[in-house]
Amino acid sequence: MRYTARVSVSTLFVIMPVFNEAATLAACVQRVLAVRLPQPWVMRVVLIDDGSDAHTQAASQSIASAQDAHVHLLRHPHNQGKGAALQTGMHEALRQSSGDRDAVIIQDADLEYDPQDYIALLGALDAAPPRTAVFGNRWHANHAPASHYARLHRRANRMLTRASNALTGLRISDMECCYKLMRCCDLRSILPRLTEQRFGIEPQIAAALAAARVSVIEVPVSYSPRGKSAGKKIGPRDAIRALFVILRSRF
Repeated sequence: MRYTARVSVSTLFVIMPVFNEAATLAACVQRVLAVRLPQPWVMRVVLIDDGSDAHTQAASQSIASAQDAHVHLLRHPHNQGKGAALQTGMHEALRQSSGDRDAVIIQDADLEYDPQDYIALLGALDAAPPRTAVFGNRWHANHAPASHYARLHRRANRMLTRASNALTGLRISDMECCYKLMRCCDLRSILPRLTEQRFGIEPQIAAALAAARVSVIEVPVSYSPRGKSAGKKIGPRDAIRALFVILRSRF
């Protein structure tokens, strides 16, 4: 009788907050589910509808119904912010997780990022020592912002990343990148520290990882930024709030 080695499966939970993204949501989820993850990884999408309009609610329900085995839909009765939606999704991922080798990654519901980058991000996580998280880096040498808005966005992100690094001791290039990948065991240790309701969650995650002595490495990722007219929601107030969160997390 022949025996085959049993491969232990690890689940990648894709935490996707959604607010009024009816135009891009279906295509984004389709791109995510099209990624062929390396063994032993399997995927589960946790979709959080953060009090969206009727069109987005209908789109999210249709997606969850069609992809019942792969997409779990949660709803906030009213808009609470990206940070609140992420925390809801993270709690659900930990509830569903069956082992500390499972991992979570954050995915925006627009089309700015390419989910095919999951493969490189997971490769870096698998090769890294324990207690390591992986962030995407949009501003690597091969990516030069084309528009004036994109260049301003990059400069603001660099300023916030430098401030974050100075106070956390991390050495990263793109603290604000959406793609943040970590093991569920590390998420479990930092989740009680996460309280920001809006975009301040980004520097708070970095600060919480540093406080928990989780190192962070980076992998270059693709990025196609959109402007305000295309639905971009983050603005100058969020940059000010992010700076406040960085200072508060330190002191």
